[in-house]
Amino acid sequence: MENVLRPLIVLGGTVLLTLAIGWGTDRLLCKADERDHDTPLWGLLRRARIPYQLVLCAALLRGSYDQAKLVERHQVGIGRALTLVLIGSAAWLVIRIAAAIVETTYTRYARIHRDAARVRRVRTQVELIMRVVSAIVIVVAVSSMLLTFPAMRAAGASLLASAGIIAAIAGVAAQSTLSNMFAGLQIAFGDMVRIGDTVVVDGEWGTVEEITLTFLTVRTWDERRITMPVSYFTSKPFENWSRGTPQMTGIIYWHLDHSAPLEAMREKLRDILRGCPAWDGRACNLQVTDTTPNTIQVRALVTAKDADDIWTVRITVREQMIAWLSAEHPYALPRVNTADAVLPPYRVPSPDGASLRRAYDFPRTGRG
Repeated sequence: MENVLRPLIVLGGTVLLTLAIGWGTDRLLCKADERDHDTPLWGLLRRARIPYQLVLCAALLRGSYDQAKLVERHQVGIGRALTLVLIGSAAWLVIRIAAAIVETTYTRYARIHRDAARVRRVRTQVELIMRVVSAIVIVVAVSSMLLTFPAMRAAGASLLASAGIIAAIAGVAAQSTLSNMFAGLQIAFGDMVRIGDTVVVDGEWGTVEEITLTFLTVRTWDERRITMPVSYFTSKPFENWSRGTPQMTGIIYWHLDHSAPLEAMREKLRDILRGCPAWDGRACNLQVTDTTPNTIQVRALVTAKDADDIWTVRITVREQMIAWLSAEHPYALPRVNTADAVLPPYRVPSPDGASLRRAYDFPRTGRG
């Protein structure tokens, strides 16, 4: 009877104690969150309740398994398995707690500072710092797991002795990866490009959606994702429309007839912009920038507070101006001029055959 009750008491008591401590901790975090709405720390810490309970359960079982007297022949293997679970869940818990602290710090910073560019820069740095912290914690956890095996401890000296050779080989083999990692750190702390920036790379316009230590993702206007190595942004030129102030100047072109009413178009441009909420009111202009034998090129300059608004202003001005010209001044639209061909002059002999006279309006097979 004792052989049955002892394992049930140890295992059942461990599970119940784990659930009770986890529930009590969760209630304390809920009350702290209700008292302090200004910080998201307590709500973010609640996301770590699963690894927290795993740590508790693994630690309690590791300490009390010897008293359970269960499967004693495999006691060493089960103890080592519980140790591995404890190390893994502890690493998971550390990553969750670090993420909660970093996210809370960023939220407070974003709430205090109104500069969008600075907030995006800090966001980029926070993302990369969390990835570095996670990588370090995972490496330490895996190393700790390997050291629980006696064979790995014995091989430690030889591994350390050959660490220099292995590092050199790994450095040569992973040269591109290491360059991307250093480029990612350079982007994060050099303020070259940030999450949320509007960029143009390889002729594609989009918004930076994700930055890691090795790659960068750009979301295009048609919701495609372009993934590029971060080393691209440190070795090749690209356009960053969010660098500095987000204000932008847009250009609209029309190809019109030479008789286009330019002054009326300037007045119409002002009227269109007054009715366009995306226009920031800084500047507007309309000029003839080029001419051809059949058309003239008219350019309008408009301004807006950011890239999204400048796109709205440009399409609004382009559509409404074309509609107004079609309705009020159709002669200003491009057209193909046609006319009867005029034959070149030539000479025909006179009736007496002694002189020549010019002929314009009759064919060569005419009078002779």
